[in-house]
Amino acid sequence: MIHAFIMLNVESGSEENVLKSLKPLNVVEEAYVSYGVYDVILKIKAENMDELKNAIIHKIRATDQIQSTLTLVVTEEKADTSYSTPK
Repeated sequence: MIHAFIMLNVESGSEENVLKSLKPLNVVEEAYVSYGVYDVILKIKAENMDELKNAIIHKIRATDQIQSTLTLVVTEEKADTSYSTPK
């Protein structure tokens, strides 16, 4: 299984519409509206790189009101998310 985070820049004021249109996609695990450089953040999953590429190009980027995307492919997933500060 491949996971990736997709950061989206969308047309001003269209954040909620874009989120509503993308959440039902079978590849989308999580979806958030955010403030800052990116307007919407998606966590997606795919069986392989071909499915990931197809989802990004033909489903996500094809959505109206999306201006640009940045894809971050997860290379390693940590089961333990507790981090300690070095002393």
